[in-house]
Amino acid sequence: MAASEVNGVTAQNVRLRFTTREGDLELQSNAPVLIPTTFRRYQLSQYINSQLNLTSPVPFEILVNGSYLRTSLEDYLSQNGISTENTLTVEYVRARIPPQYTASYEHDDWVSDVHVTPNMHADKPRILTASYDSRIRVWNTSSQVLATSAASSDGGHASFVKSAKFVSPTQIVSASYDRTVKVWTYQENDEASQASLTPTLDLYGHQAAVESVAAHASTHRLLTASMDHSVGFWSTRKSDAPPAPGNLVPRAITKEGKRRKLNPSISTAQRGPLSLMRAHTAPVSDAKFDKKDATVGYSSSMDHTVRTWDLATGALVDTRTTNSALFCLDQMPALSLLAAGSAGRDVKLVDPRASATQVVAMTLQGHKNHVVSLAPDPKNDYVLASGSHDGTCRVWDVRSTKSGKAGVTGQSIFTIPRASLQGKPALATGEGVKVFGLCWDSRIGLLSAGEDKAVQVNSSDNVT
Repeated sequence: MAASEVNGVTAQNVRLRFTTREGDLELQSNAPVLIPTTFRRYQLSQYINSQLNLTSPVPFEILVNGSYLRTSLEDYLSQNGISTENTLTVEYVRARIPPQYTASYEHDDWVSDVHVTPNMHADKPRILTASYDSRIRVWNTSSQVLATSAASSDGGHASFVKSAKFVSPTQIVSASYDRTVKVWTYQENDEASQASLTPTLDLYGHQAAVESVAAHASTHRLLTASMDHSVGFWSTRKSDAPPAPGNLVPRAITKEGKRRKLNPSISTAQRGPLSLMRAHTAPVSDAKFDKKDATVGYSSSMDHTVRTWDLATGALVDTRTTNSALFCLDQMPALSLLAAGSAGRDVKLVDPRASATQVVAMTLQGHKNHVVSLAPDPKNDYVLASGSHDGTCRVWDVRSTKSGKAGVTGQSIFTIPRASLQGKPALATGEGVKVFGLCWDSRIGLLSAGEDKAVQVNSSDNVT
């Protein structure tokens, strides 16, 4: 391979073929070209810009064999045993920019969860929050509260709400430390200036606090994770849900029961689970439906495992054991991976397939405290965000990796602090600013709920 002179230094060349999946930035020719092996990402980005003749420069990331280039080409070739005689195909993509802080939704108590109405109602997205004051709230994008759930005496939760999700724009589900799951009807008036939250269904079955709830709208099904070591499978429809267990329903002789009996406006039906799936040996932290097959569910637990369930039969299908307690779970379906936040201060990417040769395909390292919430990027299959008790959110691209003694590890591309700190550093423990819940919405951005009694919004601009 011929050598060339770059900045007065003789450098070897390598033959590169440039490609991209971004149609508006394709080179006219993808024929191989000679590039000095001293080049790093920045010089390669400059070269691509020069070939595209762009009026305004666009910074690019460079992908080689599916991973971001973080060294010189020379170091990459050496580390991977590739000869300079080979032709290397590299992909270029627009570089992402950090999500910018745009707003905060202030509460009177800690905020445990946040969710946004489904995308099919893009004209007026609504934000749902769950709080330690035992209430759920619906907000508009102007930070105005449209509706707040009732007190326990009027059908609301009797303890702090840990999780809340939109089933549809007019139906909401919430899960609480009072051991119940509640289904609500949400209605707005014509001007959408105010709205109502009406409890319509109380679900009983768990015998300890309910940590999380997930909804599958088209099948009218719910999954819950509980401190009683079980995964609950429920219906949001009264007609196909079994009766509530008599020993778990509050009796009318209680103070709360008397109030309900005397209040004719409360007509909440009471139902039980379709099934309670028991295999975990410690509290279950999270449960999710498979995004491609609603008959499959996944759960994470403090017993260090991720489990796969056949929801049609309630049978345990698979168990994957990691090296630390797990606090949250989400799916990256395009990569056939599950992401699990852990007590080990990392995110473990678990391969649940029977053919998998290893449990953890990759770990994402960088947090300084427990990772308790996850949210995939709605526009990019390779990107997800994590929220931690260290008081930060981190954004990860699983193509940004390095290999070492610990196997394949990923490094975050952005770290997002809490705006409530006003630029001051957080304690490593995240005291006062712990992040509890995340939601990434394509219209609004990355929303994070925290101990600072706020939902923080960072813009969803994905690329430069």
